[in-house]
Amino acid sequence: MNKGLLSVDEALEVMLAGARPVAGVEEVPTLEATGRVLARAQVSTMDVPPMDNSAMDGYAVRVADVKAPDARLKVAQRIQAGSVGRALEPGTAARIFTGAPIPPGADAIVMQEYCAADGEFVVVKKVPEKEAWIRRRASDIAKGAQILAPGIRLRPQDTGLAASVGIRTLPVFRRVRLGLFFTGDELVMPGEPLAPGRIYNSNRFTLNGLASAFGCEVRDYGIVPDRLEATREVLRRAAGENDVIVTSGGVSVGDEDHVKLAVEAEGSLLMWKIAMKPGRPLAFGSVKNAFFIGLPGNPVSSFVTFLIFVRPFLLKTQGQVDVAPRVVDARADFDWPVADARREFLRVKWNAQGGLDLYPTQDSAVLTSTAWADGLLDNPPAKAIRRGDRVRFLPYSELYR
Repeated sequence: MNKGLLSVDEALEVMLAGARPVAGVEEVPTLEATGRVLARAQVSTMDVPPMDNSAMDGYAVRVADVKAPDARLKVAQRIQAGSVGRALEPGTAARIFTGAPIPPGADAIVMQEYCAADGEFVVVKKVPEKEAWIRRRASDIAKGAQILAPGIRLRPQDTGLAASVGIRTLPVFRRVRLGLFFTGDELVMPGEPLAPGRIYNSNRFTLNGLASAFGCEVRDYGIVPDRLEATREVLRRAAGENDVIVTSGGVSVGDEDHVKLAVEAEGSLLMWKIAMKPGRPLAFGSVKNAFFIGLPGNPVSSFVTFLIFVRPFLLKTQGQVDVAPRVVDARADFDWPVADARREFLRVKWNAQGGLDLYPTQDSAVLTSTAWADGLLDNPPAKAIRRGDRVRFLPYSELYR
């Protein structure tokens, strides 16, 4: 590793050690809680199902009454979901529907496919096993059981589970307020004339989208002129209005790179050089009570460093416990003979043979590679790759989780 550079793991350790959930827990309707991070464990106050019920449309019977196929029983009652039947007398059956309570005395359900209606009677063509197609009370959830652990990002199935035990609202951490701004006199917005020497500000769209994807309340302060005082002014404003500030550009050592100096003047900077490719210039620190993360200006570098550093940091500040993306073991269907001394994040894509293809140009300015790819190959420092090697793959499906 080059002198003065932190490894990716060292940088993440420093950042995550300082991360903390932003102040405040709020109760939100369970119907609106998907995507939020649960602040407290949830315990069921009831059994699920709350009563023995039928798993099938069919007939509730006593097994003792069906000793052989073609047993003929009188249909004494009809039980629909939402209604309650009476005790099942010997020698009778109850027409029953999925979800309906099992009548006292019944010990099996015979699917309607194995029955034939005959006026007031039913002919049971198959001898049932005891307990067949009966869902017993509390077979899913017992009263007092924990159903959701704190620190999880709630998925649709989680809010459905909460609703299944009657939970109307859920305690969730407040959304992180994230301020964004972008430096560079060369930047213009789409729709504006593109004068010589200017480029469109793609990072503004990429980073806004990423911040929104991770559930942040985003405040966009736009493009800041390449001047130290202008940068300091926006930093002060953003620090007063946000929990986290993320910037793009201006964290290197050029004469017009003012973000690093501005953060040092307004707050503190803990680190700013990372042994990774793409994305070596990266800053981390604080301004007033807000965390600060400065990303490089190259579009691929900005995108990758957000996913590798900002993503887990934001998840932890939102109260999420599991912030590490799951790594997929995959096969490289390409050669990468000249490895960099730094840890590399290569843009790759699944192919029809179940392996990974490499985008032909890994330049940090080629944003096309990020849209083409299915994720990032996490390649250790100085490791060449040969076709057929097993590699560490970070699919976007994990990085956006």
